[in-house]
Amino acid sequence: MSRVRFTKPRDLLAAGLVAGLLAHLLLRLAYDTLPPLPTFAGFTLLVIAVVDLVLGFSLRARIRRKPGTPPVEPLTAARAVALAKASSLLGAIMAGAWAGVLIYVLPVRGEFEAADHDLVSAVVGIACAAALVGAALWLEHCCRTPDDPHLDA
Repeated sequence: MSRVRFTKPRDLLAAGLVAGLLAHLLLRLAYDTLPPLPTFAGFTLLVIAVVDLVLGFSLRARIRRKPGTPPVEPLTAARAVALAKASSLLGAIMAGAWAGVLIYVLPVRGEFEAADHDLVSAVVGIACAAALVGAALWLEHCCRTPDDPHLDA
């Protein structure tokens, strides 16, 4: 039986770069026809990050078999790892996309009215996406078993 491989930063970076390039290209082609971006569009990512953090802290003690905590069912741990992997990939893709928006709107702020507003949206989006990546990687770390040689004390 093969072991689950933990998420590699290079994989997240690659996904983010591709998403950023695609978003930037789309904006170069059609920015003047798009409506302004919602300022808090990235907050959904922050909600998912909070869920990942809460789940990570909840599972950590149980997986490490701390006294007074119920054991974790293997399927629950597997689902948490799947959530963590999906969340980190989503966060990386969205961080890249928002970075593509930011890179596009910074130099065109004088040309388009919406660019100043979209600049704020991009910064909020990048921050929320980065929080999601961090929370997802934390959740993935919390799902390591106590006999894992890579487990930090």
